[in-house]
Amino acid sequence: MLGTTARDGLPRLVPLAYAAVDAESSVVLYSLLDDKPKSVADPRELARVRDIVARPRASVLVDRWSEDWTELAWLRLECSAELIEPTDPPSAEQAQAVQLLRERYPQYAPRHLEKWPLLRLAVERVVGWAAAPDRG
Repeated sequence: MLGTTARDGLPRLVPLAYAAVDAESSVVLYSLLDDKPKSVADPRELARVRDIVARPRASVLVDRWSEDWTELAWLRLECSAELIEPTDPPSAEQAQAVQLLRERYPQYAPRHLEKWPLLRLAVERVVGWAAAPDRG
């Protein structure tokens, strides 16, 4: 789940498909603003993108659910965020992000991902919880 902050200060949460890479100083998540159906024609007009451009901070919540509540856990990743526009030819970072996303999501294999913008989320702080700390 991706969390951004709306202009009025309220949190805005949306599901997030992402791929992660270990960067020089932190973990970086990439999420593609692709051609899946959206509420707007241009993905740059999505509320989450407008939020990030205006206030380049975001949080990502990753949880582990189980019917066995001793296995419950979550991580909140506090990130600096930015929009990366596509280039022709793709930058090294863009090419790596597209490759990682294709590896994680087979549905992306036949799509022309290089022409779409990316969200880049650099993890700056991690907060977490686990029901059984030794399983975290």
